[in-house]
Amino acid sequence: MIALGSDHGGFDIKQVVIEHLKERGIEYKDFGTYDKNSCDYPIFGKAAAEAVANGECEKGIVICTTGIGISIVANKVKGIRCALCSEPHSARLTREHNDANVLAMGGALIGPDMAIDIVDTFLDTEFSGLEKHVRRIGEISDIEK
Repeated sequence: MIALGSDHGGFDIKQVVIEHLKERGIEYKDFGTYDKNSCDYPIFGKAAAEAVANGECEKGIVICTTGIGISIVANKVKGIRCALCSEPHSARLTREHNDANVLAMGGALIGPDMAIDIVDTFLDTEFSGLEKHVRRIGEISDIEK
């Protein structure tokens, strides 16, 4: 189950992601927004991130105009490692090295095809499990205590 959240600036790309997840047969839960009326990204970024943190969803995808604001919000939720990615290489590395559980994207910065490539890479890449990466993620978790 994938948690989705966006503001009005990420709405169009979120709709592309939803259609792609449906095509792949991947379940998702949309935490809003549900139209392009101006709204506040913290509401939707927090809801999606909390669904991942509490185990309701396995991973999350959050989208605002730049991806910056909504990624900051998601990273405020304990247990979330959200990475802002604008190309697949970063999406692969953040899964392999950081075991990121939330992907952020900028709706005004990437097109639909790139968004799909980033999402597929993020969802299909496993954490490497290498000791150095496990250690570093532990150090990040220690900061949250």
